[in-house]
Amino acid sequence: MSNSNPRLQKLIQTALGKREHLLTGETDLVRLIDGDGDGLPGIILENFGPGWLISTQEGRLDRRIMDELSPVAPSLYWKRLDQHLKEAPQHLSGTELPEFFTGKENGLISRLSFQSGYSQGIFIDQRDNRAHLREMVKPGQTVLNTFSYTGFFSVAAADAGATTTTLDLSQVYLDWAKENFRLNQIEVEKHYFCKGDTFHWLKRFAKQGRRFDYIVLDPPTFSRDDKGKVFRVEKDYGRLFKMALDCLEPGGTILACTNFRGMRTHEFEAHLEKSSPKPLRMVSAEMPDDFPESPYLKSIWATT
Repeated sequence: MSNSNPRLQKLIQTALGKREHLLTGETDLVRLIDGDGDGLPGIILENFGPGWLISTQEGRLDRRIMDELSPVAPSLYWKRLDQHLKEAPQHLSGTELPEFFTGKENGLISRLSFQSGYSQGIFIDQRDNRAHLREMVKPGQTVLNTFSYTGFFSVAAADAGATTTTLDLSQVYLDWAKENFRLNQIEVEKHYFCKGDTFHWLKRFAKQGRRFDYIVLDPPTFSRDDKGKVFRVEKDYGRLFKMALDCLEPGGTILACTNFRGMRTHEFEAHLEKSSPKPLRMVSAEMPDDFPESPYLKSIWATT
């Protein structure tokens, strides 16, 4: 690294050093810099397999950050965190990556892309929750993964021997999920993939009497379905949770998550409790160690 800015250099080196133990032959999907949590407000840096991705709120990247990271990054990309623009990352330095490449999380392979739009194929902040699900699930049990994105919760559960049902509005992401299954030598044909709205499918499963041992609920904070109906966490999560309970086996567990910053963990717990007609045993999960800035992701394991 250059000596142009010793303070910045030290902050970056300290942040990278703290994460060294997380980057192993089994895992290379890790947050390397977490904004204020590492004394670098507005800067997020993540290791996605062979590439590093800087994310900033601002429309430009401080040249000094790029100068410090370029010499040590195998491949460096940058994206602006703007949900409205949803731009794909730009290549800054190092090796230019192909359209699709792979990363590893606890030995499982994830298909990734820096050319597929705003999201890269996996949400790293759910790493510990996926590991916990994989530990808990027993062969032959059933897992429903709603709002599944590229289906990596399903991959973790299927690897442990569960029969999974992966549900998403997007056929593109369901196909991506199937590719993730194949990358991990999991037979796609032994699992279920459902395209459509989660509310619709939960209603349908309940009517059919279809029940699951585990259900993953990780909806976006705000979304609009294909019929224009709006979902807001603060208003609609309770109804979603109640519908999921109707599809849960007795003694089953729901992993309920939200990254809605307007609700604290205890408020989220109270929200779930209020929505449930029966008592729940609830355990709150911490975010992974590489996310020290703020516990924006609330995760509750709720068992009936």
